[in-house]
This record gives sequence, C-alpha cells and structure tokens, in this order.
Amino acid sequence: MTPAARLSAAIEVLGTIDTQRTPAQNALKDWGTAHRFAGSGDRAAISGLVFDVLRRRASSAYLLDEDTPRGRVLGMLKLERGLGVDEIASMFSGERFAPEPLNDHERKALTSSTLADAAPYVAGDYPEWLDPYLTDVFGDDRVAETAAMARRAPLDLRVNTLKSKPEKALAALDYLGARPTAWSPMGLRIDLPADARNPGVHSEEIFVKGGVEVQDEGSQLAALFTQAKPGEQVIDLCAGAGGKTLALAAMMQGKGRLIATDRDKRQLAPIHERLSRAGVHNADVRAPRGAEVALADINASADLVAVDAPCTGTGTWRRNPDAKWRIRPGALEIRVKDQVEVLDRAVIMVKPGGRIAYITCSVLPQENNQQVRAFMGRHSGFTVVSPREVIGALGDKAAAFGEAVRLSDEGLLMTPLRTGTDGFFVSILRRTGA
Repeated sequence: MTPAARLSAAIEVLGTIDTQRTPAQNALKDWGTAHRFAGSGDRAAISGLVFDVLRRRASSAYLLDEDTPRGRVLGMLKLERGLGVDEIASMFSGERFAPEPLNDHERKALTSSTLADAAPYVAGDYPEWLDPYLTDVFGDDRVAETAAMARRAPLDLRVNTLKSKPEKALAALDYLGARPTAWSPMGLRIDLPADARNPGVHSEEIFVKGGVEVQDEGSQLAALFTQAKPGEQVIDLCAGAGGKTLALAAMMQGKGRLIATDRDKRQLAPIHERLSRAGVHNADVRAPRGAEVALADINASADLVAVDAPCTGTGTWRRNPDAKWRIRPGALEIRVKDQVEVLDRAVIMVKPGGRIAYITCSVLPQENNQQVRAFMGRHSGFTVVSPREVIGALGDKAAAFGEAVRLSDEGLLMTPLRTGTDGFFVSILRRTGA
C-alpha cells in the first residue's frame, strides 16, 4: 500500500471507531480481517496513524475546525508528524486509493492555524471533564504535562539480573539503537520516531532466554522504590501479568518468599510462563477464589506488600491513547473504591516495621495523594516514608531525580514531561504499630 492509501485506511478505521463506538484495537483488527491483502507493514503503519490521531484528537480537530476522521488525520499530520502543507497535499491527491484533495479551508488551516488560543483541554488533548482534576495536580503546567502525555512513548526494557547484565543486554540490542535509561540502573530504551514500527524484541535471543523484559522505566523505578530485599517475605497483591513481580524477584535475588496474586485470576494467565523464562524459582502464584482465601496464611507476617493498585491508567495515555477518550467520571469513582479495598486488605498482611508500597499508573490526585491521606486517617499505625528517603535507592542519581520528579508529603509522582517515564505515583507506608 502507498502512504496515501494507508491514510485512507486510517480515516476509514477512525470512522468505524466513531460510528460503532468500538475500541481502536478491535476496529483495526476488523479492518485487517476485511482487507487481507494488506501486509504486516501496512497494518502496523495504519495502526500507528490511528493511534497518533487518538493521541492528538482534540488539538487536531481544533486545528482544522473539523471534528471528523479526515480533519483529525490532517491535523495530526501537522502536529504529530510535523509535515508541511505541500507534503500533506501530495498524499491527499484524490488519485487511486488516496484521500480526496485538500479544499481551500483545509489548506488555509494547515498553513495558518495554531493552538495559541485553544483551551487547556484542547491543547493538552484530554477530556474536558478531567480539567479540574489535572489543574489540582499540575496547575498552570497542565498543558505542558498533558501534551507530553500525548506523545508516542519509547520502548523501554528491564534487564533481568537473574539471567543477564545491563552491559550484555546493551551489546545484544545495540543495533536496534538501545541505550541506557536516564534513571533505572537496569533500564534500556529504544526511541521510536512517530512513524516507526516497534522492533520485534520478543524474537530477540536475549528476550527469549529471559535476559530482558518489556517494562516502562517508571514501572521499573516503582519496583525499585519498594526496596524489596533478599530473604524478605514479599506479597504482590495486584500482580496482573507479572511485570512488577518479575522486577521484585530480581531484586530478591531468588532468596526469600515471593507471593503473587490478583483478584482477577484471568489477569494472572501470562505470569507462569514469564516467571519460568525469567528464571524465578522463589515465587508462589496464587490464583484466588477470592484473594482473602488465597492469602489466608499471611497474617501480619509480610515485610513488604506491593499494591500496584487498579486505577484509571491516566499515566499510560502515551501507550493507550484510546483509553483517554473512553474514560468516564464513574470509572474514577469505582477505581477509588477499589483502591480503598485493596489497601485495607494489605494492612492485615504487613508486619510491624514492614511496609506497604502503594503504586498507581495515574496522575489524578484522587487516586494518589488523597488516597494516601484517607488511608492514614483510617490506619493510625502507619507513617509515610519520606519521598527523599525513597528515591535514595537511586544512589548518585537521587539528587537529580529529586529535582525532576514531583515530590509531596504523601509520595512522588513521575510524569513524561518531568522524568521521561509514564505517569506513576509511589508512596511507601511503614507500619509503626501492631
């Protein structure tokens, strides 16, 4: 397929998303099924176009003054891909399989329109109803912060120290452009231009043999800040597919007891194969019939309970822009209740002197600082470990990270703008009483 034909296909898929209110991945899959002539490169390119439009949906429509699939694609090509009007016009030619030629209004908008007078939620590309919440946390910086959350994320990898070393993994993946991450001592990053395909790291020998895992640097740091140690009893209470479980296992060096569980046992399905590939032998995966039953023997005995809490996922908009536009106010209320429930369950498990690591991939204060304050109001036997102490785990990088990250009395918040990671909140709660 030509670049112009791929643009036509992206416009078609976006139309399906609009009219059928279907998730983007489903719409792309259905398009691929109906157009089997399209090769893997074509499908990847069309997917990239669709997701770039979703990242910049509000600003692209504003730029063209046309909230249609075609208008959003045109705006995205200027804002996200950085194309000039003549380059865009060459693809919108009206020739075979190409979109119709630019009209006078579109050409004028692409030439002269800007986001200078756009409302914050337009310039930052987020739903209008979220503006008060984002103002609470970011204030006047919310446009810059959310614009960074609308850019394409790099591909981050965590080196599994049970199987490899950073220098070995870097040498193996150097030809893909891998480089060390800024903060995580076990992180590698592959930067991806706007129109680049994701490299097939899952077929790389070092991945197949368990030497690296795909994991955002912010997620790596969240695990590092728990300070899980060899010989400890560690509970991963919301393990899901096991990303942080694997990171905790490496920190424990195969020593101690690591228990992974999740309220939704379907989320645990990939974890067994991942643990095996990573060479983890001290992990006990408990698929619950109710998490209380699965962990009935854990009563005030855990050194660490990691709570990677269910949340709105606002911090991962770079990777899942479709979710940004599908989230509704009711979802925030549900997630806040879920977080209260899982935090209160963690209290029962942690021993005096032990700690709860509360982690979200959200930037919303209701799920982060406010949730920690509410927890402290319910449980007097806990203190918040100073975020300055927490980031000390970074050693000689701690001071620079402390200048970049958002620190508060309740914890720390990483963001794409400030730390170059996904958005993650981390709070370490130490039990001081029985």
